[in-house]
Amino acid sequence: MEVQDNDAPLYGVLSRAQLSFEYLHTNSTTHEFLFGALAELLDNARDASATKINIYTVPDETVRGGYLLCFLDDGDGMDPGEAADIITFGKSTKRVADSQLIGQYGNGLKSGSMRIGSDFILFTKKGATMTCLMVSRTFHEEEKIEEVIVPLPSFDCQTKKPLAKTAQALEKYKLEMDLILKYSPFHTLEDFVRTFDQIKSGSGTLVIIYNLKLMDNGQPELDIVTDEEDILLAQPHTIDFDMEDGLMPERKSFRAYTAILYADPRMRIYVQNKKVRTKKLVNCLFKPRMYKYASSRFKTRSELEVKKAKHDASIADEKAKEAESRARALEQKHGNNPTNKEARSILRKAQSHAQEMRREAQLKKELGERKQRALKEPKTLNFIFGLNLENRSQDGMFVYNCSRLIKMYQRVGPQMEGNRVCGGVMGIVDVPYLVLEPTHNKQDFADGKEYRHLKKAMGEYMSQYWHDIDLDEPQKLWETYGYQDAKWNDPPSDELKYMKKRMMQVSTCVQCDECLKWRVLPFSSKAVGREVADYWVCGNNPDTQHNRCSSAEEKPKLIEGVLKIRAKTSEDKKQELAEEIRKKQEKLEKLERIELVKSAAQLRSAEMARSASQKDINYKETPVRTTSPTKSRVSSSYSQHSYSQHGHRSPRDSGGRRRRVASSEEEDEEEDEELAEVTAMKDALYEEAEEESTVARETVLQKRKEAKTEEHAHVPVKRKRTSPERQPVLQNLQDSEEDSSAMSPASFQSASPRQQISSTEEIDGAEVGTRIECKINSKWYGGAVVKVNKQADKWKVKFDKYKKDKYDKWVDRTSTGIRIVNTTFNKHVPASPPLHDGVQEAPSSSTTSTAPGASTPLADELAKGYRRCLGFFIPPEYMDKDSIYNMSTQELVSFPLDEFFDHYEKGLKGLVGKFQEQRDDYRKQSDAHQSKLAELRTLISKLLVSQGALKANEIPDDIDVVFRKYVHDKIASKSK
Repeated sequence: MEVQDNDAPLYGVLSRAQLSFEYLHTNSTTHEFLFGALAELLDNARDASATKINIYTVPDETVRGGYLLCFLDDGDGMDPGEAADIITFGKSTKRVADSQLIGQYGNGLKSGSMRIGSDFILFTKKGATMTCLMVSRTFHEEEKIEEVIVPLPSFDCQTKKPLAKTAQALEKYKLEMDLILKYSPFHTLEDFVRTFDQIKSGSGTLVIIYNLKLMDNGQPELDIVTDEEDILLAQPHTIDFDMEDGLMPERKSFRAYTAILYADPRMRIYVQNKKVRTKKLVNCLFKPRMYKYASSRFKTRSELEVKKAKHDASIADEKAKEAESRARALEQKHGNNPTNKEARSILRKAQSHAQEMRREAQLKKELGERKQRALKEPKTLNFIFGLNLENRSQDGMFVYNCSRLIKMYQRVGPQMEGNRVCGGVMGIVDVPYLVLEPTHNKQDFADGKEYRHLKKAMGEYMSQYWHDIDLDEPQKLWETYGYQDAKWNDPPSDELKYMKKRMMQVSTCVQCDECLKWRVLPFSSKAVGREVADYWVCGNNPDTQHNRCSSAEEKPKLIEGVLKIRAKTSEDKKQELAEEIRKKQEKLEKLERIELVKSAAQLRSAEMARSASQKDINYKETPVRTTSPTKSRVSSSYSQHSYSQHGHRSPRDSGGRRRRVASSEEEDEEEDEELAEVTAMKDALYEEAEEESTVARETVLQKRKEAKTEEHAHVPVKRKRTSPERQPVLQNLQDSEEDSSAMSPASFQSASPRQQISSTEEIDGAEVGTRIECKINSKWYGGAVVKVNKQADKWKVKFDKYKKDKYDKWVDRTSTGIRIVNTTFNKHVPASPPLHDGVQEAPSSSTTSTAPGASTPLADELAKGYRRCLGFFIPPEYMDKDSIYNMSTQELVSFPLDEFFDHYEKGLKGLVGKFQEQRDDYRKQSDAHQSKLAELRTLISKLLVSQGALKANEIPDDIDVVFRKYVHDKIASKSK
């Protein structure tokens, strides 16, 4: 890239950032929608005050794609210096806080043109100069150049000779022209210079894009063959569908897209040399209404402006202090009134400069303070709604930014529910930069959270509009205007009577080709079914009041509506109650399907049915129950314990969690009612989980007591101990010993205390500090008892080999897998055998679980409910919902549930705090408004007393009603 070397010599030897030519392609990939890339060049023409732009193609078999794509406008053009700014990526002179210009980033020409083709060449005229600029990826690829090189020759408009005069400049010009003639479509100097003549006006710009990008079938992405008067997308179905049965016309036709590209069209647009009938959508609506929407939510862009203003004020203040310091130094050196004329002149200049800098600093400070105060003021937007009689299926919101289309057919509110409420309603809103900032490709907004808030507000106001127009039977309305077919997406009838009805309700709006003002044509039956001429001027208007270009433009007449918060009717409450009852009944049915495993035989048959090849069966303490999704947290209580001990995340999490801002439109962070509902549901979840856990624990203890009572009834009190080899070992230890290896820290981590316990008879005399050995994975490991739980009949053991607390394990003190170490004689004392060789306590059914990785209907149902529960409570910025629903059973087992709900609680507390702050601000505003209202009523009462309409001692409370009646009477008396 050419860059003038203005750096100080001191920094000339330092390394500089380089821009690779591959960035030209990378930069263009921001444009997913191809028409959005084309629109970037139209935006530049509009910002350059162009009154006309023509987008046309020229056949040329020498270039890839077979044609040149040209953009010719009559805007301000560029001189050589301004053209050089094009090759500085990100530089823009349009970036002003209150600017209504569309371009802000200094990137549209490069990204838009490079999205369409590999090369472009620009011709521009301004004043007495003509300039050409070529950006070619083909040149860089063939010459194998990494840096971006841009030829930029300039010429005199009269002589058409180069502006270069010096030998060095002429040499540079010759090299630039050699590159242009080699890599552009113009291979002779005559053809090249003749191209400037296409700019007929005194100024303007011509952009030619060539070597177009091709699809897999070898054809260009733009189709110019199917319709010679339009430019179509060759494969429009590669983008998302807008309608149920196809694409909106603006998604496949560039002519249709440019017709609605600007909310306030002030430029004639031609596609393939034929004029586009641009639309001012406000004038295309039936029953239009406008609603003013004010919100203090949109602060992101304003906060950036405040920050920038404060920074500028701080720099200006420093400069002012420096100038004042220099002036004081001169005063001390020469005195306040030096006799030397030269010294006096220098002093006066320094003092004037210091005063000027101080004034500038003060102005910037005041500007920053004004912006800071304005930050608290609500931003006001105008929502305009109406019915689309021309095609009812083309409904939704059209969201503009500084008159440039960002989102089209954005369905909001009731339109997203799939019914016909608000069907056919079209909305328009123009959002300024200070409210929402668009993305670089101008197809979305940078702050997704604030845009979702805007969508929610648009949905509420659209519902209000539907209520205000009061359509008792919408289908009859549509039938009146020609929608005879029951299929919603079918167009209206072309019968003359229906076309006449539609035209009577929605007048034709035409733009004058001379003054570019919009004129509303009066209805005429002769004009039904006829197209307006391509060239139309105000003199052709039958309306005598607006048939001259000097006449003011007629503003659309809009009824202003107000959003009304309606109280819930008894019918609404009944519907909500019925829905709540239905949900409770579904939950009850799920609970009734819960089955409790009551015996070991029943458990074994269930396990055999699940998996015949299953080897590892682990027993837990609580009964197996098919719980509802809201109780899945009980089954995951160990998962949190395991996660905290492991110190690592699941395989999905080890690669880093994907985090995002919650994008669901249904989530409303500003509703106190919803916050209270979610909090109540979470509390209920905890209560249900603890209640179930308590019931399960009591059931297990009761079964143990019954088993011990039965054993004591059949076995003598005196028993002798047998060797461990003759002890009958429970199935869970046998199975775990058959397929396991030596114990490692991982083995302690992978098994919970409940999975590591087997019980026989009680061993007496065990206390804290007792030395014991535990058999784990066929090996004995020594340790000491560090805690005793007499109620559960368990010991907590700390192992000698693994001193960390995370390896401590709870074991059943009656298990055959433990033995007491006789420290006096250094001999092992085996644990007691079972009370009866033929009696074995059946493990409780809920403690069994399938082997890792095994999939059973019961486990799948539990996992599904658990995922649903987690997805319902997923807090913002924590984890993607899709990641939750795609978790495997093993990942669910290790899910950090406590951390999950801690994050959720923190978010709720922060949200509540934010609501409280907003409540305090609203309360202050309300008090201020009440005070102003009281003052206004006092002034009205004084006015009425002075006019004799009231007596000073008889001022009523409803003074506003009296004042309204007084004004009405005065108006009536004057009209008579």
